[in-house]
Amino acid sequence: MPMYRKSLLILLLIAAAVAGGTYYGCYTQDKETVQLDAASATDETQQEAAVTVYVTGAVNKPGVVSIKEGARAADAVNACGGLLPTADGDKINMAQVLKDGQQLRIPEKQEASNVQTAAKGAKSSSAATAGTKAAAGGIVNINTASAEELDTLPGIGPAMAQRIIEYRETEGSFSAVEDIKKVRGIGEAKFQKMRDKICI
Repeated sequence: MPMYRKSLLILLLIAAAVAGGTYYGCYTQDKETVQLDAASATDETQQEAAVTVYVTGAVNKPGVVSIKEGARAADAVNACGGLLPTADGDKINMAQVLKDGQQLRIPEKQEASNVQTAAKGAKSSSAATAGTKAAAGGIVNINTASAEELDTLPGIGPAMAQRIIEYRETEGSFSAVEDIKKVRGIGEAKFQKMRDKICI
């Protein structure tokens, strides 16, 4: 084979190798572009993440609902068909952001009323108990007694009872019954009158 033909063949082989390398580079670049598009789609899926919450109480359809991440309590209530006419919506912060796994309970107006009635009943019962103790000559614990119970002690009125409670809150519990004399307005004479009716 003549020399020029050998040179021409070598040049053709080199040209084919360069063309093949260029094609391979372009093909690889296209594949990377496709992978980036897929990653972008994953990001969009993450942005549309949801949280699951359990809504109970005075709503039309209580139960477990899935709502968009960052949604508010109002969104969860709407997903359950809205509030019942008996719902006490003022007791719930409808603007609060919900977290996954959270329980949201909507109280009824009657429940709120029952809680207030029970609190009033407990207060009346406490006052009645204090009166019964006084009548029965019970011993009053000066570290734990309420103002009403302290008021049953001889020489102690409502103002002095409040002073004893304030002393306990600022100085701490009494270590001995005699320490009650540290309260302003309680001297030896008052202490002797109540000595047999108090304990710690």
